[in-house]
Amino acid sequence: MSAQSFFTEEEKKQITDAIKKAELNTSGEIRLHVERKCPEDVLDRAAYWFEKLEMHKTELRNGVLFYLAVSDQKFAILGDAGLNAIVPGDFWEKIKAHMLSKFKEGLYTAGLAEGILMAGEQLKSNFPHQTDDVNELSDEISFGKK
Repeated sequence: MSAQSFFTEEEKKQITDAIKKAELNTSGEIRLHVERKCPEDVLDRAAYWFEKLEMHKTELRNGVLFYLAVSDQKFAILGDAGLNAIVPGDFWEKIKAHMLSKFKEGLYTAGLAEGILMAGEQLKSNFPHQTDDVNELSDEISFGKK
């Protein structure tokens, strides 16, 4: 199964809708990258895609990447420096635990959408929407080649 075919079109829409909703009240940026296999440590791979997707180039360094390798059943959440400097130390672990409980039930779309919305709430409280805010990064899901 390819990463692209892991989600149905409706599920992809549910996830991108969650990204748009999470970003509605914040200047923060959220992305999801999905690939079939993770060829290295999951956090290293997430960091690779974080840079490749230019998420470190947001003005306030407040991007969040959700990374999922579907065949390997690995996932990570990576926040940029501006966000990591202010969120509680266990913040990402709480979101990951919530998502994992959904994933164990086979509810990948719900797990991702709920995790994204949880991250959006934190972004909203620390990086509120500004009147001149622009969407700096695409809301679309990015997929690995294979």
